[in-house]
Amino acid sequence: AIFLATQAQAAGATENPIIAAAQQAETELNARVGLAIHDTGSGNSWQYNADERFPMTSTFKVLACGALLARQDVGDEDLSRQVPISQSDLVTYSPVTETWVGQDISLAALCDATLRTSDNTAANKVLEALGGPDAVTTFLRSMGDEVTQLDPWETELNEATP
Repeated sequence: AIFLATQAQAAGATENPIIAAAQQAETELNARVGLAIHDTGSGNSWQYNADERFPMTSTFKVLACGALLARQDVGDEDLSRQVPISQSDLVTYSPVTETWVGQDISLAALCDATLRTSDNTAANKVLEALGGPDAVTTFLRSMGDEVTQLDPWETELNEATP
């Protein structure tokens, strides 16, 4: 949102600077851009290509940790539970978990690594604790999201074709 607001100012758009910034980013990046912004303070909302589907890539990590927190809230999980990290668990870009090989780490620490550093192995361990990617989709359905779906694990979900 900060990027888009900055781009909106640079675009000099007066009628709808956020949408103009999204369009400008789309042109400059030669890519499809989508956004949905809701300002909880003012109640204003902006959407651009919001009805199109986009690969989730690392955005799923917030949802996976949210699903884990929801399980903690109802007593179905304990974020202090320790899980082992083995060499075979490691996937590319795992700056935190690569230092934990051969040790146990808490689910809370895994969510922290997932959200702060986008650690891919930590994200997979969170998915593992949930029961796999389908558990994130199930969580989203329970929250009223009938569209979003998570299928692959890290790092396969970083590849997508339109």
